[in-house]
Amino acid sequence: MDINLKELGAQLSGQFQGLAGRHPGLWPLAPRVLCAAGAMAAVIALGWVGYWSSQFEEHDALAQQEMNLREAYTIKMAQAINLEALQVQKAQVDQYVERLQKQLPSKAEMAALLTDINQAGLGRGLQFELFKPGNVMVRDYYAEQAIDIKVSGSYHDIGAFAADMANLQRIVTLNNMSLTAGKDGVLMLDAVAKTFRYLDPDEAAAQRKARADKQKLAKKAAQ
Repeated sequence: MDINLKELGAQLSGQFQGLAGRHPGLWPLAPRVLCAAGAMAAVIALGWVGYWSSQFEEHDALAQQEMNLREAYTIKMAQAINLEALQVQKAQVDQYVERLQKQLPSKAEMAALLTDINQAGLGRGLQFELFKPGNVMVRDYYAEQAIDIKVSGSYHDIGAFAADMANLQRIVTLNNMSLTAGKDGVLMLDAVAKTFRYLDPDEAAAQRKARADKQKLAKKAAQ
C-alpha cells in the first residue's frame, strides 16, 4: 500500500514537470484539472465582487423595505379598523380643549381678570400691600401673566382668598407662597399669582413663524 501511494505521488509530481513552454491543452490531466479549478475559482470571485455582491445587497435592501411596508400596512390597518373610535376620541379631545380655552381670557379680558383678583382680596377684608403685574410671557400656544401680590389679614380670610382664586371662572394659580406672622395675629401672604390667556391671531401667527424659523435654523445646523 505504501509503495502504491509513493508511486501515485511520484506520478502526480511527474505530471507537473516540464510544463513550461507547452500549450495548456497538451498538459497532463492533473495540471489541467488544477488549472481549471483555479480558473473557476477566479471567475466566481470576480463575479461575486463585480455582480453578485451588489445583487445580494439590493435583495437585502428590498427585503427590509418589504418588512417596513408590512409593518406600516399593519399599523394603518389597525388605524382603519379603529377609525370610528379614534374619531370619537378626537371629538372628545376637541371638546375638552374648547372648554379649557373658555377658561382662558382673551387679551382684552385680562384687565377685567386682574380687577377680579384684586376685588377677591378686598372682598375678604384683606389689605393689599403689593399688587404688581409682571411682564407677559408668550409661550407656544398661550400667554402667561405673573402678578406679585402681598396681602395682610387673618388666617381665615387669607385661606378664603386662596379658595376664591381657585374658584374663579378663569384659571389663576398661586405660586411661591410665603406666610409670615405679624402683630395682633395679622398674617402676611407673599405670593405670585399666575393667570393665562390664549393668544390673539397676530400673536399666534408670530409664534408659528418663530417656530418655523427655529426649525429651519435647526435643519441648517444639522446639515
